[in-house]
Amino acid sequence: MKLSRLLVTCLMALAPFAAQAEVEQFKIMAPANPGGGFDTVARTLGEALQASGQVKSVVVENKAGAGGAIGMAQFVNNEKGNPNALLVAGAVTVGALETNKSPVNFGMVTPVARLMGEFNVLVVSASSPYKTLKDLMAAYKANPGAVSIGGGSAGGIDHIMAALMSEKVGVDPDKLNYIPFAGGGEGKAAILGNQIAAYISGYGELADLIKAGKVRALALSADKKQADIPVPTLKEQGVDVVVYNWRGVFGAPGINAAQKAALIKMVETAVKAPSWKAKAEKFEWLDMLQTGDSFKSFLDAEQKRTAAIVKKLKLGN
Repeated sequence: MKLSRLLVTCLMALAPFAAQAEVEQFKIMAPANPGGGFDTVARTLGEALQASGQVKSVVVENKAGAGGAIGMAQFVNNEKGNPNALLVAGAVTVGALETNKSPVNFGMVTPVARLMGEFNVLVVSASSPYKTLKDLMAAYKANPGAVSIGGGSAGGIDHIMAALMSEKVGVDPDKLNYIPFAGGGEGKAAILGNQIAAYISGYGELADLIKAGKVRALALSADKKQADIPVPTLKEQGVDVVVYNWRGVFGAPGINAAQKAALIKMVETAVKAPSWKAKAEKFEWLDMLQTGDSFKSFLDAEQKRTAAIVKKLKLGN
């Protein structure tokens, strides 16, 4: 018994050092098309893992569909027991899995770390007739079906934000004309091409288009005015809605405690790398690093909260 305990102690002590050993190839699943938030986080993390000398090469796989469920299913099926693989997921995934009654769930993967968060922003094209949030909401109240609002996957944080806005201005969310996109690239193309009236996404994903004057930012989903983001909040414009989008990473099913600890150490080291910090600053990401059991507790609470919202707003199938 003493020998067994000693062996376990030694293995746990060695786990942090194992994380520092250079891995030949590391895989990251981004369950969406290229160009969106999941893809950006996956590639930024991959670069940071390499820059910090922890891995030699990183393969980022994109598998869009069903709000991340298809990518998650592929990850679960293909990477079982693989200690050198991560799945990117977040608030969007929580909502989409609940809405779509998905056959896969977070109980099938290993929570590793919540990495970052960002506020959502509501934008219209630069040529849009809607100059303010008040203009857009007035048109929406007059004829909800005629004002299409795009965003991420159905049931994700963008969809929930649009539904909450609808409810706050007195329109049944069932009347919302929401257009879901599998990737940020498609959504941005749609708003730039005036194919939709408005678009919701993370501020970081749209910051360049906003600063370039290609889209007009009408509202930010923050709880209060942000000193470094010159966009009025929904709250200060009379629409009492506050949401933020978080993203994290999950290990494969079937990995052991030492392998999970090693992954956590790798991620903690990576987010200290200059390459990660530079991208985080560029994309206006909020530092929300949370790992292990603490992250698992947050995830459990997030799933319960989201399930209640989806049920209330009748977003579920």
